Amino acid sequence: MDAIASIISQYQWKQVITIHVDDDYGRGGIMALGDALAKRKCKIVYKAKLPPGAANTTIENILMQVNEMESRVYVIHVNPDSGLNVFSAAKSLGMMSSGYVWIATDWLSAVMDSSVHGTTDVMELTQGVLVLRQHVSHSDIQKALLSKWNLTRNGSAYSMRAYDSVWLVAHAAERLLSEGNTISFSADTNLRATKGSNLQLDSLRIFNNGNKLLENVWNVNFSGVSGPVQFTLDRNLIHPAYDILNIGGTGVRTIGYWSNISGLSVVAPENLYSSALNSSTNNVQLHSVIWPGQITEKPRGWEFSYHGKPMRIGVPLRTSYKEFVTQDNGPDGVKGFAVDVFKAAISLLPYPVSCDFVLFGDGLKNPSYSDLVQKVSENYFDAAIGDIAIVTNRTRLVDFTQPYIESGLIIVAPAKEVESNAWAFLKPFTFQMWCVLGVIFLFVGAVVWVLEHRTNTEFRGPPRQQIMTVCWFSFSTMFFAHRENTVSALGRFVLLIWLFVVLIINSSYTASLTSLLTVQELTSGIQGLDSLISSSSAIGYQVGSFSRNYLVDELNIAESRLVPLNSASDYARALELGSGNGGVAAIIDELPYVEIFLSKYCKFKTVGQVFTKSGWGFAFPRDSPLAEDLSTAILTLSENGNLQRIHDEWLSGTECSADNNGAASNALSLSSFWGLFLICGLACLLALVIFFLRIFCQYSRYSNQVEVQYPEPQIVSRSARLTTIKSLISFVDKKEEEVKNALKQRPNGTQHPSIGSTATEEQST
Repeated sequence: MDAIASIISQYQWKQVITIHVDDDYGRGGIMALGDALAKRKCKIVYKAKLPPGAANTTIENILMQVNEMESRVYVIHVNPDSGLNVFSAAKSLGMMSSGYVWIATDWLSAVMDSSVHGTTDVMELTQGVLVLRQHVSHSDIQKALLSKWNLTRNGSAYSMRAYDSVWLVAHAAERLLSEGNTISFSADTNLRATKGSNLQLDSLRIFNNGNKLLENVWNVNFSGVSGPVQFTLDRNLIHPAYDILNIGGTGVRTIGYWSNISGLSVVAPENLYSSALNSSTNNVQLHSVIWPGQITEKPRGWEFSYHGKPMRIGVPLRTSYKEFVTQDNGPDGVKGFAVDVFKAAISLLPYPVSCDFVLFGDGLKNPSYSDLVQKVSENYFDAAIGDIAIVTNRTRLVDFTQPYIESGLIIVAPAKEVESNAWAFLKPFTFQMWCVLGVIFLFVGAVVWVLEHRTNTEFRGPPRQQIMTVCWFSFSTMFFAHRENTVSALGRFVLLIWLFVVLIINSSYTASLTSLLTVQELTSGIQGLDSLISSSSAIGYQVGSFSRNYLVDELNIAESRLVPLNSASDYARALELGSGNGGVAAIIDELPYVEIFLSKYCKFKTVGQVFTKSGWGFAFPRDSPLAEDLSTAILTLSENGNLQRIHDEWLSGTECSADNNGAASNALSLSSFWGLFLICGLACLLALVIFFLRIFCQYSRYSNQVEVQYPEPQIVSRSARLTTIKSLISFVDKKEEEVKNALKQRPNGTQHPSIGSTATEEQST
């Protein structure tokens, strides 16, 4: 059964039907097959049981029932006496034609190898069947034995096994006697004669050393005509293997082998046992097969079980958003985006599919899509198409195809245009931000003035003029219109950092003002999903959509807050009324519906992003092979661009974008720029520290030179300290060039540096 499961997996069949005799032999084998298939993600979909010694009419009735099912892969596990009757009935019912797959266990090879049955009749009934036969390796011992018997053909596998079994018992008995054991028998008190029976059970005897003989059997190890004869610890024959045969014409053809070590292979198992397994010696690809109907192409393994009847396809009868699916007067009775996608995918299948579209719903409101999916799981519909969302509770009932469009829930809320006023230019920044900007403009201007005052004549002059220069320079940098040039290295460094900050501030102001003057702002106060959940406002949802269950079960929103809405006009009316006036504060619906709604009602906007990720697909019963084939077809439509073409044909021309978030832009606050301000402030402080360190160094040298020329008294009074501070301020106010010239004078200079210039400097200061 493991070998059969490997064959089924090799040809990528997922479902099989078994036909087995209803006894321990049949039930045990099919149970083992089910376990082997489960390991390969395959399964038995139906087990056809044949009563032992079943009549031909019974076999035909069972096969007729089997033939009505989808699967066309049959595993037949019966006794040799009734097995050929199964193939005879299958041939009369036309089940040995193209499209069918028959795999027989080793009972059929035993029939073919037996001399009791005529092989011609067997071949006629089993054309295209795959059959297993116990593998017997060719050896010199076998060749000598067949020559001794004067056989013109190889002996059957069972005859080789039978011959080795005799030698197996002989080896065990010889070892038993060599160990000093005797052969003796004793009566069994449990065996008694039965009245009216000639069996005479009471005359039977029991071999006293039977357990030792059996132990010797398990320990035997020799080379027989069928290959090595040896048993494992769990009492299985070592190296079990099978020949995989294909019946065709007047004989059989070996298409490969199976062993418990290599699995499927085209290399004989004995060659694999003696060499390491690698890709060159082991190839799981079997040789070509001639299937029933004399075809060489691999059968699909399933067929529609409708016998010419078209599939019943359930289609929701929508009353809104009819772009996706709606009733039509044409031959199919339906049309829409989903219908066109389904038809295009069906046309790509390599086999014809006939469909009847059946509308589902009363036409007064959108039907429940969960009920539609339930009808598919109950086989009321063979499939369901339309705008069916793939959600968890539905996937437990049916199988879905690959999604043909992305979806997800999103919030829609009312919005209005922002009315401009005379003070709209102040809205991009908060009041705190404006205040900080004014302070930092003046601060940077003052820092630049300090750094440039000693070296730049444009930053010198009367006090009033210098104050005006600082203010003008500070605010003119906002427009890069400052006329004063910086000449010091520190001043240029600070100005470079500041101009970068000004560039960011200008760009942010322009973008924020543009957004405030052009976008819409929400009027419901809903800023996102969290605020909607925490509020007590009414929420709208589409009738029949899964959004209601999601809101109640997943988001724990009270049912009393939910308002069912059926059409786009109902959406607009409810949003215009608002939550307190019989309407809703927001609507939660799937993204494709929202895109259609916003294309007609531009005064509403989406809030936030899509908060669930899903898609729309077509529903089929569980394990339907058509779902897998249609998924491949949908992927093909997506790759060749036809899916997008169908989308544009039905859903294009939207005037409003659902991706445009309707929330108004908030005014920019200080938190958005504190990093820039921090960098600018640190640059200013660093420049000031360097500047004053340099000033103190110059002033120290300058003071020492003055003390050498004009020594001061040792007594330092308060007026003297004030004079020192005053002289320091006066020194800072001096021109850089004047200080450097004074430091170059020798100590025996004729004039005190501060004499004669104090009055002039005071005037300039």
